[in-house]
Amino acid sequence: MAEQGADRPEQDPPVAKVYFTKDISPVGLLKIYNHVKADIQGKVAIKWHSGEPHGPNIIPVPMVKALQESIPDSTLVETNTLYEGGRDTTEKHRETLKVNGWTFCPVDILDEAGAVMLPVKGGKRFKEMSMGMNIMNYDSMVVLTHFKGHPMGGFGGSIKNIAIGCADGKVGKAMVHGSVPENTWACSQAPFMENMVESAKATVDHFGKHITYINVMRNMSVDCDCMGVEAAKPTARDIGIVASTDILAVDQASVDLLYKLPEAELHDLKERIESRGGLHQLEYAEQMGLGSRKYELISLD
Repeated sequence: MAEQGADRPEQDPPVAKVYFTKDISPVGLLKIYNHVKADIQGKVAIKWHSGEPHGPNIIPVPMVKALQESIPDSTLVETNTLYEGGRDTTEKHRETLKVNGWTFCPVDILDEAGAVMLPVKGGKRFKEMSMGMNIMNYDSMVVLTHFKGHPMGGFGGSIKNIAIGCADGKVGKAMVHGSVPENTWACSQAPFMENMVESAKATVDHFGKHITYINVMRNMSVDCDCMGVEAAKPTARDIGIVASTDILAVDQASVDLLYKLPEAELHDLKERIESRGGLHQLEYAEQMGLGSRKYELISLD
């Protein structure tokens, strides 16, 4: 089955392969990962979202555990947060990891020992981005994302996961959010989307072909997992798992699948996405050459 997102450019971009399954389980996750893992090799970072303490919507531990155990020489990786909460220091973050059940393997907090600047090739907003320095210790990255809404980005997919999630907690995240001393969350709408895309591009370019993307579309609150127990309850049904080696295609396909829901279920997430100008993530990612908005959706069911 083939799908294409809206508002395509006049030129004919390459068609990305995007895989889909309705099976949101460890079995379904491993099945879909097998289709996008060809270039994952060496020491592997699995970038996921650890979530604030007791967060109700994070990807279930058994799914993440099954994936990590299936990937040789792999490690879960995260960074500390800019905002105060359960993860703004390494000490607090490690306590939250225990609370949320991320105890089945070591977790590398990438910015625990500092940051490194990665180039943003072709960026108009940044020439480089500050990342957790331990990112340099890995040969490949699997981006495992809980797809959901986001208070500033409208939605959080694979782009958001690495754009904010690989940036170090003190400098990189402040760069992405456009912070100034009197207003930590100064940047909004189009500038924020563009900042995220350019930050994501630094990580994508760093790993080259040795990076792949999986979006898990379940428990899709309008709020990010950074909201923890305060996150709004989801009003949309669970959809499935989407995966691709193309970061733009995987997020475009996820948005397209979401927008096929009945209005009663779609309403809250659509309002969140469009009120924040979140679709500009996709437009700008295309401009930045991050991937293709044209894709073939391949069902594995």
